[in-house]
Formats: sequence, C-alpha cells, structure tokens
Amino acid sequence: MRILLTLALIFAYSFQLTAQKSFLALGDSYTIGESVSENERWPVQLVSKLNASGYHVESPRIIAKTGWRTDQLMNAINSADLTPKYDLVSLLIGVNNQYLGKSVKSYAPAFKDLLLKAIALAGGDKSRVFVVSIPDYGFTPFGESKKKKISNELDAYNEVNQKITQDLGVRYFYITEISRGGEDGLVASDKLHPSGKQYRLWVEEMVKDKRFFEILD
Repeated sequence: MRILLTLALIFAYSFQLTAQKSFLALGDSYTIGESVSENERWPVQLVSKLNASGYHVESPRIIAKTGWRTDQLMNAINSADLTPKYDLVSLLIGVNNQYLGKSVKSYAPAFKDLLLKAIALAGGDKSRVFVVSIPDYGFTPFGESKKKKISNELDAYNEVNQKITQDLGVRYFYITEISRGGEDGLVASDKLHPSGKQYRLWVEEMVKDKRFFEILD
C-alpha cells in the first residue's frame, strides 16, 4: 500500500510539472495576425518560444478580430465561453478607436475596464497579465501620408494605456519603437499590418522579461 501511495504521489507530481499552461490573447488585428500565417501570429510565436525553453504552454486561445474597437472586444469577451483562471492573459487594443477618430478620453475608461477583465480572467493574479503597446501604422505604406498625425495620436493612446497598466501593477511591453524601426521586411503584404518578422521581434522583446518563466515554473 505504501508503495502504491508513493507511486501515486510521484505520478501526481510529474503530471503537475508537465501539465500544459493556458494562454488567452485579447485584441484586434494585431493579435489575430491579419495578413500573416497562423504560425507567424505573435501569440503563437510566443508559445513556441516558451515551449522551446522547456515550458508546456497550450496553443493560445485568441479572442481578436480585425477592426475591433475596445467596446467590440469587451462584447466578444462577455459572449465567449471562457474558463478562468488562465495562466497567461494578454491585452492589445486601441488602434481602431484611434483610426475612427475616438478621443483618448473615451479610450481610457474602456481600456481600464478591459484590463480589469483580463486580470479577472487570470484569476485575479496580475503577474499573469501583460499589455502590449499599440504599434505605429504611420510607418507603413498605408499610413505614410499621415505619419505625423498617426504617430502623435498613437503616442497619446499609448501614454494612457501604459499609465493605466502601471497603476494597476501589470506588466507593459512597449513594442511601438520596433514598428517604427524602418527595417526591411517589418510590414506584411497588405502594406499595413506587421509581418511575421516584426512579430518575432516583439516576442524577443517580451521574453527578455524573466517573469514569464517564473510564473510558468
């Protein structure tokens, strides 16, 4: 009986070590990866990177759609069949609010509500949540003619979402400068969205934060 109990404990411990972690990614076209293949989406690349480092993370559950504003994302979350708590939850939203001329003042409370929802979906554990800044489409062929206006407005949006994120004690990844890099191959074939290469650079920036690995241990 003692041997069976020992074996059962060993099995349970081994299962705990190898059990896959869950990842919920919330956003818009930048999270669903408009104009890139599925394996080039940044949440998918992040999972691949983490798993290559010896972790066990499931394929991400992505709630995102091209063109979504903050209100549309919230409606989709509320309508989805979600099962908290998720081991990782990401949030990247706001570009379509800006594109449609919505004020930063109206964006701030909507973004905060979404971030609070993300924290709740992580079981209230803020260490498992992270926010990604809005990339700058002013540095694409689509937005080049209005680059200065777009960049200024997105700077204001990112200033707001960064402050809210930091005030709530959540991690923030500022990838906007990567989108402004001017390096060849950073824009997808649609001349607007990031390429798989740009998303890879985002992920490389994210995994510099060792807390990813601490919470997955």
